[in-house]
This record gives sequence, C-alpha cells and structure tokens, in this order.
Amino acid sequence: MRALTGLLARLFDVALIVTGALVASQIRFDDVSQRGFYLAFVAFSAAFSLAIFPTLGVYESWRGRSKRILTGQVALGWLIVQGCAMALMFSLHRIDFVSRLWFVYWTAISGSALIASRLVLHSVIGRARHAGMDLQPVAIAACGDHYNDIIHKMDDAPASGFRPWAIYNLQPDAEPASHVPTFSEHKAFARYVREQNIGEVWLALPLTEERAILKLVDEFRNDLINIRFMPDVRALALFEGSVTSVLDQPTINLAASPLPPNAMVKKDLFDRLFALCALIAISPILLGCAIAVKLSSRGPVFFKQQRKGADGRVFTIYKFRTMRLHQQKTGVLEQAKRDDPRITRAGAFLRRTSLDELPQFFNVLCGDMSVVGPRPHALEHDDQYQHVVSGYIHRYRIKPGITGWAQINGFRGETDRIEKMEGRVEHDLYYLRNWSFALDLRIILATIFKGISHQNAY
Repeated sequence: MRALTGLLARLFDVALIVTGALVASQIRFDDVSQRGFYLAFVAFSAAFSLAIFPTLGVYESWRGRSKRILTGQVALGWLIVQGCAMALMFSLHRIDFVSRLWFVYWTAISGSALIASRLVLHSVIGRARHAGMDLQPVAIAACGDHYNDIIHKMDDAPASGFRPWAIYNLQPDAEPASHVPTFSEHKAFARYVREQNIGEVWLALPLTEERAILKLVDEFRNDLINIRFMPDVRALALFEGSVTSVLDQPTINLAASPLPPNAMVKKDLFDRLFALCALIAISPILLGCAIAVKLSSRGPVFFKQQRKGADGRVFTIYKFRTMRLHQQKTGVLEQAKRDDPRITRAGAFLRRTSLDELPQFFNVLCGDMSVVGPRPHALEHDDQYQHVVSGYIHRYRIKPGITGWAQINGFRGETDRIEKMEGRVEHDLYYLRNWSFALDLRIILATIFKGISHQNAY
C-alpha cells in the first residue's frame, strides 16, 4: 500500500509539472505548437524530480512533521530540479531557445501547485486524524512526569495522528495523569505492545536509565516496531534541548543559545530597522533630553559604561547622564537609591520615565544590543552574581535588550537584595526559553503603555 501511495504521489507531481508548463505557455505565447525544445525542458525537469525529490525526503511520511518544514523541502527540491534541468539544456546548447519569462511563469506556477497540493492534502489528512482515522498507536516508556509532557504534546498536535496506547512507568509512585493503560512490569508491557500490534515504542527516559533502555531495545529488536529514543534531559539542560548536527553526529544542546541561527538573523534585522525608525521618530525628544541634561549640571550629556553583550563580549552602553559628576571608588559600584543626592532634578525625571535609556537605540543600531532582551548589568554586578544566582551567566546567550520580560513584570531598578536579582534572572531565562516575535511585540507594547514609568525606577 505504501509503495502504491508513493508511486501515485510521484505521478501526481509529474502531472503538476507538465500542467504548470502548459499553463505558462498559454500565458506567455499565442502559438505553442512548435516549441519542441520546451517539451524537452519539461521532460528533463519531470525526470529530475523523480530522482531528486526522494533524496530530499519529499515523499517521506508527513506524520509529526510541520507544514513549514514540508513547504521548505518541496520548494528547495523544485528549485534544485529546475537548476539541474537548466544546466542540462545549457550543456546541449539549447538554452537560448527558451523564453526566460515562460521559465519564470512555469517555475512559479508548478512550484506553487506542488506546495499547495501538499498543504491541502496535509489539512485533509489532519482532519481525518481529528476524526479518529489513520491513527498511529504509541507505547511510551518514561519516568516521573515526563510521560505526561509527551502525552500533552500529542494532545496539542492531533493532526500528527500519534495516540498514546500504553505507558510503561518506571517510577510507579508517580501516577500518570492519563486514562492510558499503565504498566509497571517490563514483561506485561512488552506482551501488551505485541497483543495490540502497537507499531511505535518511544523511550522517553533519562540517561540514568541505561539498563532499562538497553533492555527495551533488546526486547523489541526482532519485532517490526519503530523504537524512538526521546531522552529526558530536563535535569541537565538549561533550555529545552534542541538537536543539531556536529561532525555529522546528532547532538543535543544542553547549554547553548536557545534561539536558532535563522531566528537570530531575523531578530537582528528587526532590531536594526526598529531602532532606525525609533531614532528618527524620537529625535525631538532626544534633543530635548540632551538640552535638559546639559542645563542640569556640568558634565557630558551621555553617561558611558562598559557592559557585557552576547557571548560575554564587552561593549560601551550609552545613557543620558542623570547624576552630578562624582568620584567613583575603584572596583566598587554604588547603585542609585531612592532620594539619591547625586541625581539631578532633570535626571530624576529621566530615570523615572526611562527616557535616560533612549540613547541605547544607538547601541541597537550598532549591533551591540537588541530592542528586547535581558537587561545588561555593570561588570561589577556580573562578577558578583554569576557565581551566586543560578543561570545568571546564561542571560548573555543573546544580545542584551533595552527592555525585557523582567522589566515589564516589575523587576527593574535597584537590586539591593539577592531575591530581586534571582527574580530578574528567572524572568530572563523564561524569555529565552519561550522567545518568539509575538513575545517581543508584547514586551514592546507593554513597555510603551505601562512600562515607561515605574515605582522602582529612581
């Protein structure tokens, strides 16, 4: 059945490629009766698709795969197919006979059809699985609460078709929050898996359960059952461990940047564009603040200080100066306190409204900071807290921000108690674990509407 389905999928793709070429010809030409070399071009592309699409996993099972990844695979495969066909036509010295506009039309039409057909079919299959058809029963071996996490993820993605059918609980004292049949004995679990013809066994176990893992793998070694290892690394990983490839070896990131490289690039692009627009929009405010600072007391307009950025790189942060010039003790940083006599009248207003932070948009534009992220601290505070507050140093996995999740939740200003810094770090690590553009926009809007002035800012 699977072989027949794969064959039909390949024939359907070839039909879409040929149809796309004909539609492009109808759009581009009035008479296509003598376009023989175009037919050769189409034939080459169809043949290449039969060879290239399978190598890219286009015809693999869609179960559990996201639409975004599926779309990317099809688009990449189609572009490679067209590139190979064009290279072959060029080697045959026939490329000059091909209309460039027709080729663009054909590539766009067939590519869109290939992607759209899969998205539609993906949606139809998802609805069928919602209705209880085409389900894949899964038996889960896990410890503690980890099986509940796996089951919740299955419930959150019903279109995948995975359904929990049995649980092998290696810690019987922790009862699963599920109506799924639960076993505490190895033999009873294995017998049930075979009796119910369960095709998937997931080993969601910590690395300390090596003996149980090996025993289960050996138990089902001679059965036609898919065995998948989903290690529980929550006790080891600071962030939810993502899988990467290093030297062609699958690697689980236990302590690394939680944002993938493509997300970092998008975030950086957004930051710079936002900073540029913000600086243009607030330029009158910047000018007014600069004049107020200059008139408030003698000294420079800007306060400059060394802070740590992404990966611990040191940079110079800019703020409007809010204090009178004073002698700073070497190696000692005295934070601003309520009713601090060093703060000028203009400086008090700037600090209370956070307008003193506006020059940091120049830091964002230069790439040292982000609009949203963990707030950078003075180097003296880094040295003080990184060995005291758990996870403190991991705030610097990404660029520091002008505002952040901790700031809009009240953790800003003086950190005169260790509990305040622990709360700030806890919120910063939450932001890293749950980052998204939607969360960034939420923080920006919260900062604008309720976070500009705060009782802890003085």
